[in-house]
Amino acid sequence: MKTGKAEDDRTDQAAAPAWSLECAQDLTSLAYERVEELFVAMQIAPGADIRTQDLQERVGLGRTPVHQAVRRLAAETLLEVRPRNGLRVAPIDLTRERNLAELRRDVDRFVTATAIRNMSANDRAALHHLRRRVEAEFDSLSLDGFNAIDKSFDRLLIRASGERFLERTASPLQAFARRMGYLHITQISGRKGLAASMERHMAIMDHVLAGDTDAACSASRDLVAFSMSLISELEREIDPALLDVRFSAQP
Repeated sequence: MKTGKAEDDRTDQAAAPAWSLECAQDLTSLAYERVEELFVAMQIAPGADIRTQDLQERVGLGRTPVHQAVRRLAAETLLEVRPRNGLRVAPIDLTRERNLAELRRDVDRFVTATAIRNMSANDRAALHHLRRRVEAEFDSLSLDGFNAIDKSFDRLLIRASGERFLERTASPLQAFARRMGYLHITQISGRKGLAASMERHMAIMDHVLAGDTDAACSASRDLVAFSMSLISELEREIDPALLDVRFSAQP
């Protein structure tokens, strides 16, 4: 009697060691991180159409982890899956960015307060390390370098909060904010804008390390208010084609 393919697949999965499943999950996480970095740094342009195969080549990973990463990114609205037409990168919709900033303000307040309450000594050690890096490299840190530190800071607070659900809630909001900031700094404010952002992040770090919840939440609100001021400047000054590549194709 012949064994069906579905049964063979089930047998293979049952026989697969646990470490192989963990490896697959790690590759999916790596694919997600790399595609998100392309998104934030606008290496995949807002509004652009792209294929999953293109992302595989860009991130240097195989079909399965990239496909799984795309599913998560689509659920988080960073990418749009278009049946039979590949993928589309979420454009920068300034009205939506304002709404997301307001949502991020409330989410970040909860994350910050909960992280301070639950932070371990190891979490504080990691935060001290990030704080020292920003201070030591303040005059030379690149935008990409700072975004990497900022992302580590965000992830540290989420981890310290002890609420795993927040990763799926806060992370995409932060990715949209970093992309919008990337556009503003590269096209309008330059080094001055990067310095202003770093100063505000350092203020939050200081208050978190001091265990001052009220001051940390106030500094977090100030950062979001700063982000919203950037949105207003983008509305007045930016080339719309940088918000959505499809605009450049319009007559």
